[in-house]
Amino acid sequence: MARVLGIEIPDNKRLEISLTYIYGIGRHRANEIIAKLALDPNMRAHKLTQDDLARINGLLQAEYVVEGDLRRQIQNNIKRLISIHSYRGQRHRLGLPVRGQRTKTNSRTRKGRRKTVANKKK
Repeated sequence: MARVLGIEIPDNKRLEISLTYIYGIGRHRANEIIAKLALDPNMRAHKLTQDDLARINGLLQAEYVVEGDLRRQIQNNIKRLISIHSYRGQRHRLGLPVRGQRTKTNSRTRKGRRKTVANKKK
């Protein structure tokens, strides 16, 4: 398996799809990276040379925030919301939906107080 930024990307998939295994890279950004480096999007990841992998690593480190840095940035944003006591921060702290979703019927997994959905008939 080829390693990009310490992440093993699958060999048997197209390069466009393989790059999406890196946290912070979706299809659009993967296509952007491939176009910048003038690689073939239909090429399989195991056909990448060491030079190609080094170019991909260099581009990702220079121009994009991915993997650990992105996760850290997101966690810091959530901590900031909690510390300033914003509405979104309160919802994060309580483990409830943050973006206005309903909680009466949905949001029963892991969020909010335990509710009995239906009692089992004996």
